[in-house]
Formats: sequence, C-alpha cells, structure tokens
Amino acid sequence: MNDTPKDTESRTEGNAQEPSKSELQAADITDESKPEVDNTTEKSEDLWTQGPEIKEPSKSGGLKSKLFGAGSSKNVDTPDENWERDILNRLAFASLNEQRRARRWGIFFKVLTFVYIGAVLFYFPSDLRDTAMTRGPHTALIEVDGVIAPDSEASADLVVTGLRAAFKDKNTKGVILRINSPGGSPVQTGYVYDEIKRLRKEHENTKVYAVIVDVCASGGYYIAAAADEIYADKASLVGSIGVLMNGFGFVGTMDKLGVERRLITAGEHKGMMDPFSPLRKEDQQHMQNMIDGVHQQFINVVKEGRGERLKDNPDLFSGLVWNGDESVELGLVDGLGSSSYVAREIIGAEKIVDFTPRKDFLDRFANQLGASFAKMMIQTLGWQGVSAHQ
Repeated sequence: MNDTPKDTESRTEGNAQEPSKSELQAADITDESKPEVDNTTEKSEDLWTQGPEIKEPSKSGGLKSKLFGAGSSKNVDTPDENWERDILNRLAFASLNEQRRARRWGIFFKVLTFVYIGAVLFYFPSDLRDTAMTRGPHTALIEVDGVIAPDSEASADLVVTGLRAAFKDKNTKGVILRINSPGGSPVQTGYVYDEIKRLRKEHENTKVYAVIVDVCASGGYYIAAAADEIYADKASLVGSIGVLMNGFGFVGTMDKLGVERRLITAGEHKGMMDPFSPLRKEDQQHMQNMIDGVHQQFINVVKEGRGERLKDNPDLFSGLVWNGDESVELGLVDGLGSSSYVAREIIGAEKIVDFTPRKDFLDRFANQLGASFAKMMIQTLGWQGVSAHQ
C-alpha cells in the first residue's frame, strides 16, 4: 500500500500532464480575463499616443477654472468648449455695452433738446430783437393788431411799452402805428391815446403816423386820431365812430318753458340788464345815457385829433364805415400808402425797426387755453353777458 518514491514521481508527472476538471475551469476563467485586461491597456495606450493633442489651458483658465480654481479637476472643459463660451460671453457683454451707450446718447440728446427749447422760449423771443440793435436812422414800428383788450396782443400795456421804447431811441426819426383792429375797450384805447399825446409833446421833433391795414374801426380809430397823420389803403375799412352795448333777453323763452326766474338783489338797480328778467325802461334809459356820454368822448377825441381836416357830414359819427378813398374825402385819412411808403417817402428813413413788444410763448399759450375754456363755458351755458365796445 505504501507508495514508493518512484510511484510518487510517476503520479506527479501524471497529474501535471492530466489536470483535473476544476483546474481546467479555473484556467479558462483566468485566460478569459487576461485578454480583456490586455485589450484595455492597449486601447488606453492607443488613445494616449494616437489621440488628438491636448493643449495646455490658457492663463485665463476659461470659465470653469475661474469658478473652481486653476488646480481643480472638476470636469475641466476642453479648449473647444472654452472658446465657444468665451465668444458667447463677449457677444453678450458687447450687446449690453451697446445698449448702455445708446441709452446715454438718447438721454444726452433729450436734455439738449429741452435746453434748446427753453432758451428759445424764455430768452430769444423777449429780448433779442431789432430794438436792441438799432444802428443808424430808422423808422420805429409798433403793431396794434387785433381786439384792444387788457389780455390781448394789442393791450394798452404792450402798445405803450413799444411807444416809449421807440421814442427813447435816439436813432428814431419817426414812429408808425400800424393798426389792424376792429376796436375794443374804451379804457384801453384811452390809455394809448393819452400816452401818444404825452410822447408827442415831449418829443416835438418825432412825429407819429398811423397806417391802417385792413380795418381801423371804433377803438382802432380812437388810437389813430392821436397821430399826426393817418394813411390807409384804398380798400381799408375806416370809421365806426360809435359805442355799442349788447346782450340777450330770455324772458319769453323762459315763459314758454315754464321756468321761473328768482333774483334777489340789495339795491334797486343791482339786477339791471339781467338777461333773464324783463328790461325796465329806467334801466334802459340809464344805460343809453351812459353810452351816449362815451360816444361824445369819442367824438371830441376825433375832432381834437383831426381838427379842420374833418368834413362836415352828419353821418361822420353815426357808426358807419367807409373805404380808404371815401375816408380821404371825409378827412378821416390824410392819404393812401403803406408802412414802407410812409417810412421812405414821408419820414425819410426807409429802414424800419419793429418795437412791438411780444408776449412770451408760455403766456400766449396760457391765455389761449384760458380763452378757449371760457368760450367753451359760454357756449355751454348759452350766456353772452353784457359787454361794451367802442
């Protein structure tokens, strides 16, 4: 039963030559795993030696190197990804900068526009006029254009201011009042008339000429009568020397509608000329006497200004209007001619300098807005009130 050394050697050799089934399976597993490891190693070696060249990252480190640090190993982007991100960042910031520049330039031009408009409205219209630069002999011109009223362009304040400036200028050789007005307030026209008389007396060598454009009626002619001479166009309308006061009465309309007027006054005649109450004869007579007195003042002014040049005509102060030719015949006008004609041929100073004061744009806008609102209210309420006109 004991093996001899010889038998043992032979058995060992036999075992080496004929491995067992378990040894064969283990060997197969080992053999199968070895080639996979070798293949992976070969693939890695191929990618390392034969793959695309990886360049060293730029100093900026790209977007991720800024976020994670230069030494970070967290998913560092390839150079292609860094380049694309850098371009996108630059484009985005360039767009933002362009928008900021556009906003700045827009604000700049808006401010510049407002400054320019402010300078034009508040500085140039009022002060920089020919009145500040009168060199050499000239004819001074003052416009009386429109209704003569306190808040109009033909108010006594504006006309008188222009007259004083014209007479004060040492280069003024004569003054022209260019009138285009249907009339207006008796008080305003009286102010202008008195100031012309005063300035003529103070500056005896400077004459005043009234030049009529389209219309010189009622209060317009009241002012013209203060001039040394009056000129007009042959088609100009001149005259209307009279006074009127108008209004409306709604008593019959209220009776038809069944509306009762309730008016309480302190004073017997305080409700005089009320359009919703019957017109009393004593009130009517009082108002008639009043406007007759104003009319007589008008007549006296015209006679004083025109003197013996007026013809004896019963219709002269009846409120009628005449054209330029007829006005010359009646003595209301001295001759036919324009402003340039008077400056050149009568005064002898062809250069005309405008001394007419003008309201600022904002004042004109405010007045126009207020007038429009008042007109709308009058039309809405249907009440014209009572007004006196020359």
